[in-house]
Amino acid sequence: MPSSPASSDGPRVWTDSHCHITHDGVGSHAVDEARQAGVTRLVTIGTDVGLHPHDAAQGVDSIVPVLEEGLTQGSVVAVGECGLDYHYDHSPRPVQRDAFAAQIALARRHDLALVIHTRQAWDDTFAILSAEGVPERTVFHCFTGGPDEARRCLGLGAWLSFSGIVTFPNAGDVRAAAAMCPLDRLLVETDSPFLAPVPHRGRPNRPSLVPVVGAGVAQVRGVPVPAVEEATWASAEAAFRLQGRAGPV
Repeated sequence: MPSSPASSDGPRVWTDSHCHITHDGVGSHAVDEARQAGVTRLVTIGTDVGLHPHDAAQGVDSIVPVLEEGLTQGSVVAVGECGLDYHYDHSPRPVQRDAFAAQIALARRHDLALVIHTRQAWDDTFAILSAEGVPERTVFHCFTGGPDEARRCLGLGAWLSFSGIVTFPNAGDVRAAAAMCPLDRLLVETDSPFLAPVPHRGRPNRPSLVPVVGAGVAQVRGVPVPAVEEATWASAEAAFRLQGRAGPV
């Protein structure tokens, strides 16, 4: 596993593997606030370029110019978040499936990580990945499954990214998945401004709260917090090829 600049005796160094720092409720001060909390790398919407399943009806062609510009500038590390959301169904399911398949192809074509959003759609998510071919670097963002889904994801060689949900009282399945996920396949995120961890529920989430998520993961695994800090730093480097990068990436 690649070494992290953090250590149990040194400064805290975390990566927020998924956040929306330009979203209402976060604000431009979020980066400085995160840095002060030891969160020195942020994978943000913009460095991830994709069509959310809610917006799938807009068509994948709508994101291609943004993706191509980001590739030219070297600022894009992933395609996403993309996938299937059968909870809200803001776009028709067949349209969601087509958009997801097209974005898998984009990730494979450009050798980018694929960041997946899946909600109440596990079987179709796995079926489309099987049909299209799983990108070498695939991340299940804001993982909401249990151990069974985790094993299926890990069997594909994917990373699991855990959010503040891991601290919610009713999220026993998510905690069980976090407990069994290998450290070198584990990421932490805020999904700011959503899903603030306990005890910050009811307020906008912020990247500076990644250490709270990491502490929740450490608790369910029965390991020191620095072990999760160092492992998730290395996992983010591997999943997104972040070596040598800091800040919003």
